[in-house]
Amino acid sequence: MLSNIWNTVLYGPLLNALAFLVSVVPGGDVGLAVIILTILVKLLIFPLSQKSIESQVAMNLLAPEINKIKESGASKEEQAKMTFELYKRHKTNPFSGCLLILIQLPIIFALYYVFFKGINFDSELLYSFIKVPEKMNMLFLGFLEISGKSLFLALLAGVSQYLQAYFMPKPPAIKNSSSPTFAESFGKSMNMQMKYVFPFVVAFIAYTISGAVALYWITSNLFAVGQQIYVNKNEKSVLDEEVKVLISKK
Repeated sequence: MLSNIWNTVLYGPLLNALAFLVSVVPGGDVGLAVIILTILVKLLIFPLSQKSIESQVAMNLLAPEINKIKESGASKEEQAKMTFELYKRHKTNPFSGCLLILIQLPIIFALYYVFFKGINFDSELLYSFIKVPEKMNMLFLGFLEISGKSLFLALLAGVSQYLQAYFMPKPPAIKNSSSPTFAESFGKSMNMQMKYVFPFVVAFIAYTISGAVALYWITSNLFAVGQQIYVNKNEKSVLDEEVKVLISKK
């Protein structure tokens, strides 16, 4: 049952989209088709991922106010109430970012799985109006082999993952050195691992599987970097002004 849903809703449509793209891109360049499909999927989930990034940016901008609440001397219950009211005023939910990420994960994983299984269109999953591409060129741009291991693309995948982690919003700097909460400690630890550990993991996975997977990671990460820069530029100033208005009223 679950496998049928997976094939019908996620894996099947993406596999067919890749087959179509390989058929129409110049020279049947599979690498180019991988890039186009990855960008299309990222554009599809752009509203969700943008909201997730906006939520993280908002948390950072509200950090000074949260610090004031923590230093006010109020009881834990009163601090929680004041923090909730602050989030409510600014229409910010600290858990919304995680929820939106969880919604995106099945789509992202299905796209990864298409490339993980290898570029093979001899499957009954192809729709009747989608033909097996007559020509499949596994030399990306005519010189980068993507059907097997590619150290060059794997290293680029690792570098792009580092860039993505570098530009992503940092955990809010909440002043609570005496007893940081689990969420604060976890957020800081996760940020460090995403920045300094995960790039090596991505490079290793990309190298052990194929150049197509590496190309997917590179495209996905670079798209995320551009999106994060865009959101920071367009949303940070707006949220910052909202915080200033809140402070001026106190």
